[in-house]
Amino acid sequence: MSMAAYVLAGSRLERPDEAGAAHFMEHITFKGTTRYPTSRAISEAIEGVGGSFNAATDRESTVYWVRVPGREATRAMDVLGELIVRPTLDEREIDQERTVIVEEIRSYLDDPAEYAQILFQQAMFGDGPLGREICGDEAGIRALPRAAIRDFWRATYRPANVVIAVAGDLDHATAADLAAAAFGTGNGALPGYAPAPGLPAGDRVRLGPRRDTTQAQLSIGVPALPRDDPDAWTLSVLNAILGDGMSSRLFLSVREERGLAYDISSGIVEYADAGVLEVSAGVDPAQLKAAIAAILGELDRLRTELVPPEEMAKARAYLAGGLEMRLDETRHLASWIGGQEALHDRVLTIDEAMAAVQAVEAQAIRELAGRLFRGDALRMAVVAPARYLRGLERHLRLPA
Repeated sequence: MSMAAYVLAGSRLERPDEAGAAHFMEHITFKGTTRYPTSRAISEAIEGVGGSFNAATDRESTVYWVRVPGREATRAMDVLGELIVRPTLDEREIDQERTVIVEEIRSYLDDPAEYAQILFQQAMFGDGPLGREICGDEAGIRALPRAAIRDFWRATYRPANVVIAVAGDLDHATAADLAAAAFGTGNGALPGYAPAPGLPAGDRVRLGPRRDTTQAQLSIGVPALPRDDPDAWTLSVLNAILGDGMSSRLFLSVREERGLAYDISSGIVEYADAGVLEVSAGVDPAQLKAAIAAILGELDRLRTELVPPEEMAKARAYLAGGLEMRLDETRHLASWIGGQEALHDRVLTIDEAMAAVQAVEAQAIRELAGRLFRGDALRMAVVAPARYLRGLERHLRLPA
């Protein structure tokens, strides 16, 4: 069975002087709690019965998850409650963890693909909370006051700000009782975040010169839709057609037919009041301009041509089948119901989601592409040797 606890405490809640606090909290909770005073004690509580657990920080939430044998449900809920409600936040552990997080930040900057993502977020969202790297930066983490971390925990890691999802052989009443025992109850005023800026909010092109790379990392995208927009399912099908999987247009055209990229895909980023559709690729630096033109050509096709019926059917089947298979596993099922309860307007059943996918029509795809794929909306980030970066901005234009 699996449990997921969504704390509505992501990096979007941070002030500029506490950037990185949400991600720091995700780290420091695993260093000790009231009942499990060391990281070893926490690990053994779950791994000692054959389970696994972890956490991840996003911009609007931080999720903790545990997967254990069904008979260990009480233990799993207890550990989640300890991590979220009763961490010790020891000063020595906080200072020691700074170095670990700095190394994590450095690893992202050393990875050209990750670095391109960082630059693209800045190009699309500007220098506000949605454009900042979730981990923060090295100088900020080294200077982040211990008190800021504790204050962030007090303000956000409270029972009223947590959604708990359970997937497995456990009835609702028992799950609710376990949650109440592990987390307690509480309410009061909860923090909010500033509205997203008008997109795109940053520079049209962000470049990362790198002498130590033989491949260029490229990201191109446009503002898309908020999480619960009425056209969100249309966007999902559009994305499947464009670049989700090895039978998508980008993979078949840019990689298989033209040989311009080793890996290429598209994806959707969704927030409560903003969203992005992004194409990412790793290409030969000498082929950067050709790859940009090929990607923009595929965007243009979606806004000027109707997707053929057989391709629509394939995309619907790909999305519906993938969703159905993922939900066979308890961890993904817990994430599905927990994420919807925490972040969406309502929780959909699998049948409702599949029906929404099947209802998307080719005309809606073309209309949405026409709204989203505009020359002035395009943003791009590239990480490559400097000699290949000159003059790229003038190639960021859709076919006339």
